[in-house]
Amino acid sequence: MNKNTIPARKDVPASDKWNLSSIFKSDDEWEAALKELPSLTKKVLEYKGKLGQSAETFLGALKALEAADIKMETVYHYASLNHEADEDDSAATERYGRATMAYTDYSTEISFFDPELQAIDEKLLREWIEKPEFADYKIFVEKSLHFKKYILSEKEERIISLQSQSAQTAETAFSFLTNVDMNKTFGSVKTSEGEKQLTESTFSVFMHDHDRSVREAAYKQYYKKFEENQNTIASLYAGSVNQDVFYSRARGYKSSLDSALYGNKVPESVYTNLIDCIHKNLPALHEYYSLRKKALGVSELRHYDVYVPLVKSVKTHTPYEKAVEICRQALAPLGKEYTDRLCDGLLNGWADRYENIGKRSGAFSSGCYIGDPFILLNYKEDNIRDLFTVAHEGGHSMHSWYSVHNNPFMCYEYTIFEAEVASTFNEELVFEYLLKNAESDDMKKYLLAMRADDILATLHRQTMFAEFEYKTHQMVESGTPLTAENLRKTYRELLELYFGPEMHFESNSDMEGLRIPHFYSAFYVYKYATGISAALALAHRVTNGGDAEREDYFKFLKSGGSRYPIESLKIAGVDMEKTEPVQAACDEFKKIVDQLKNLL
Repeated sequence: MNKNTIPARKDVPASDKWNLSSIFKSDDEWEAALKELPSLTKKVLEYKGKLGQSAETFLGALKALEAADIKMETVYHYASLNHEADEDDSAATERYGRATMAYTDYSTEISFFDPELQAIDEKLLREWIEKPEFADYKIFVEKSLHFKKYILSEKEERIISLQSQSAQTAETAFSFLTNVDMNKTFGSVKTSEGEKQLTESTFSVFMHDHDRSVREAAYKQYYKKFEENQNTIASLYAGSVNQDVFYSRARGYKSSLDSALYGNKVPESVYTNLIDCIHKNLPALHEYYSLRKKALGVSELRHYDVYVPLVKSVKTHTPYEKAVEICRQALAPLGKEYTDRLCDGLLNGWADRYENIGKRSGAFSSGCYIGDPFILLNYKEDNIRDLFTVAHEGGHSMHSWYSVHNNPFMCYEYTIFEAEVASTFNEELVFEYLLKNAESDDMKKYLLAMRADDILATLHRQTMFAEFEYKTHQMVESGTPLTAENLRKTYRELLELYFGPEMHFESNSDMEGLRIPHFYSAFYVYKYATGISAALALAHRVTNGGDAEREDYFKFLKSGGSRYPIESLKIAGVDMEKTEPVQAACDEFKKIVDQLKNLL
């Protein structure tokens, strides 16, 4: 296949595509499974109003729910993967639409299950799930009971349910405003290659341009439009925060943060310790920006200078098969069983390797209980970052593989808090391997600069975002309405704190705080920072340890959703209730900055 042209899906060799036959061997088999769903759903519905009758009845209901859930998950997963691989395939799009409708209908039909489970006498329920025949369902039931004290009356639950659609209005309106309406108004930017359109998706491309005048023009045009719409956007974000506060108060949580953390049993101290630890280590971040100013040769470092690569890209060429072999060598500390299984999967049907017409951009790993884990890539042989992407997504897939093969269906899914650990762990081992084997100082500089930027973006930047969310929700909870003025003031104070004295901001740089889509999923971004902290700590623990440390890490991979995330990570050997993992990540960042200073 000619890698310089983008082929149609039908022209992609089978060896470069994922092989979905471990889910369904054909589209006809998928059709048959979709037709089975109504009868499986009907079996679940036969237990409606009867869950509390006896242990035998409850067990039968759980088995019926499990069978229906597995079938629904499998049907949806297969259709989704085919759709993501080629959105121009009308048949795949049609199947995806039918799967989505089936999922919506199924979710509505079985919505009785959890409230009815909650209504069973808790003491009786806990007696039932101690019986051996409930072994595969015990954790599922216990996690459901975890929320029992925040379940309201049937009438109150109905009110919250009826309000749930309007609860998404702020996020939906923000998306339409920024991605559609405003996206048409950013204009174009003059570059050495002529005028180029400025949009939400191209903004980051401009910020990485080595021509400073291009970065400055794009930055000012972009934030000018946000400033023109500041009151509308501020109102939308205020609406989202108000919704979070309403939900937490309606259910009786201590705060909106408590509401967000409760489900995974994450103590609030994990969140606040993260912020405090990053604050203590800001001098190293400020030192990095001083180094960036020097390396870029500018008299003043400005906000539009922070994303341009510190070191110009080193020319590399890494065919996909070589990338897989590098992963094999780099991940050797995890043992032959791990590397053999991962590399065999990457080479034989797990990965959809290259770009084709109609394929979604980016990369992801996706798995379900039936079949292999699958990885969508748009691999480019001349982009070394794509090598890291293979390792990253491979980490997700191996986490999924171990979770599926060591847990019953009802508790195999790990949480978002844990998800980025296994993937970032793999990235760290690949980075260390490449740095150790770098053949030139230019390659060392490039790798170190890239890694510093990656840690900064995931650890420091996401913590700054997390602190902004923490402050804005506290403002509303204390009775202070959110406005464009106080939101911008709050965010500017954080910019000045995190970036330090070397950074010069524009008058509207604080508009960045009103453009982050993740803020409409409150208290989500901190997980990126805790994830990289845990991953770096565990990577160093495994590579510097022995069989016991490696086995601890595999216990984490195998735990799936059988434990709450803080507990599963403790088993791996890292305690996120303490500041040591975050401090270790900060120390790693400082070490890289010091190495860069000696090379630049």
